Amino acid sequence: MIDVSDERFNELVDMGFERIPDVFLDNLRNVAILIEDYNPDSKTILGLYHGVPLPERLANHTGLPSSITIYKEAMLDYCTSEEDLIEQVRITVGHEIGHHFGLDDDELHELGWG
Repeated sequence: MIDVSDERFNELVDMGFERIPDVFLDNLRNVAILIEDYNPDSKTILGLYHGVPLPERLANHTGLPSSITIYKEAMLDYCTSEEDLIEQVRITVGHEIGHHFGLDDDELHELGWG
């Protein structure tokens, strides 16, 4: 377990998004990025996508915006160094973005996104 400030953790999440190809980021309109300590259902969940994936949306989709939540304290519990944390944030951000594009966990694992 390591400890980083909220400000530094936010920087790491931003770095995770900077490593995502622009072709994907350009299609993340109207997706809220949230940081919370833990998922209320499990302290081991590192990130969560909530919403309707793009392939499942109808042309007239007017639902609530999707969100990606990154769980700071769960990440800190899981990682043993800041370098490890940087890599895990990158993987988790990419994984949750993948869900936004309709990829399931098996497909994301095959692509190297956790």
